[in-house]
Amino acid sequence: MRIHGRVQAEGNVVELRGEREARMGRQSFEELFLDQHDRLYRALYFITWSRHDAEELMQDAFLKLWERWDSIGTFEDPVGWLFRVSLNGFRMRARRARVAARRLVPMTSPRDPFEDVNIREDVRRMLRSLPHRQRAALVLTEIFDYSSEQAAQILGIQPTTVRVLASQGRAALRTT
Repeated sequence: MRIHGRVQAEGNVVELRGEREARMGRQSFEELFLDQHDRLYRALYFITWSRHDAEELMQDAFLKLWERWDSIGTFEDPVGWLFRVSLNGFRMRARRARVAARRLVPMTSPRDPFEDVNIREDVRRMLRSLPHRQRAALVLTEIFDYSSEQAAQILGIQPTTVRVLASQGRAALRTT
């Protein structure tokens, strides 16, 4: 589907032509710019819906073309190259904006306090199902982050016994 004729955007009426406006043959940079800048701007405006972004993308594309003007003879279609560079610039900006937004706004769901209550209750129920010594070893080493030596002093047993009891408790919890 092609758009031809007059189109109104943000209060401005622009003329869109269906035929290519590019002249055949070698043009100077100034001639190419004068021939294509309005057309490229209009196309970019309808892609970005922003005058500022369209103008900036157009200027960046023409600047890149100017920098490569000496090798432009190797380009089959300099106008197509302008459009491609502009659209690539638009995609890169959109991608950078999405990445920045993800960094600024973490995509975590809000914690439900009722779910926290349910989780705590499940943990209590699971711990109550363990024998007293396994439960004590797990609580001291996993929840309160004591070393096995510190937990052994608290429980009055050997550090290796604390490690064995904690390991047995973890295994029992995995099976429930």
